Amino acid sequence: MKKAFTMLELIFVIVVIGILTSVIIPRTQTNSLEQAANQVVEHIRYTQHLAMVDDRYDVNDNEWYKEKWQFIYGKSNSSSRDTGGYYAYSIFSDNALGHTGKPDTSEMAKNPLNPYRYLSGGYSGTLDWESQKASKKLNIGYTYNIDKITYSGCSGKRIAFDYLGRSFVGADNNWDSSVDGILSKQCKIILHKGNNSISIYIEKETGYIHL
Repeated sequence: MKKAFTMLELIFVIVVIGILTSVIIPRTQTNSLEQAANQVVEHIRYTQHLAMVDDRYDVNDNEWYKEKWQFIYGKSNSSSRDTGGYYAYSIFSDNALGHTGKPDTSEMAKNPLNPYRYLSGGYSGTLDWESQKASKKLNIGYTYNIDKITYSGCSGKRIAFDYLGRSFVGADNNWDSSVDGILSKQCKIILHKGNNSISIYIEKETGYIHL
């Protein structure tokens, strides 16, 4: 009766475990990166949806275009409470007097999954990311360990949409007219986690958003 593994069998088991580990662990490590990217895509699409159903055009307001629904991202320094030094984003329409380019709670979109919370991870606003009114998942640095966001093909860290779903870009809410700032080429937002990265694309003119 066989009571123990032979050395050959033991070596075989160790090799199999090593192969499974090399396959499974990297996949597990990238899951949170993919989850973050999917979430960002869905929220940029939601921003576009808000813009299309909530047309902010006003013939009596020369600065109506600054009120487009927009997605803005970045991070605060580590000593600031708004994002806690993590990368985060917010969705808002800059409709307050003066068009500051920075959202407050009166301008932020409500979280459709929880109307008591805002679609903000604390970035560039008056809402602390740890507040019960914030949506902590939008703080993707904390939730998904995203340690850097880079971009190419677009000029800034905010993306807005008009009533046709067309995409606009800018760094400081400095669109000069209702048409200036419209994407003229593909915009790519890259989420980084350690040595891994994933790209989100926003197509010119159509505003189509995809991974």
